[in-house]
Amino acid sequence: GNEQLLKMMEERMMDVEQKLRLVKRLLQDKVNQLKEQLSKNTKADAMVKDLYVENAQLLKALEMTEQRQKTAERKNYLLEEKIANLNRIVKNLASPSFNS
Repeated sequence: GNEQLLKMMEERMMDVEQKLRLVKRLLQDKVNQLKEQLSKNTKADAMVKDLYVENAQLLKALEMTEQRQKTAERKNYLLEEKIANLNRIVKNLASPSFNS
């Protein structure tokens, strides 16, 4: 009877070992899966950060362009005003009332 009991216990231990090995393998798979996911997330994070920086740079460039445009428009406006003033002076100089 004793040997029978030992045999049963041995079989049960082997069974438990097999199950443990299976669980270990499943856990390892899960760990690998999570590692892969983490690496993907990290890459995505980096890409988002790059996009954010790129976007900020684009906005700055756009702002500077708009600023230049405004400055050019202002200069243009002043130039137009000067030309109008010159035309007025020329017209006044050429007018008969000025000559008489």
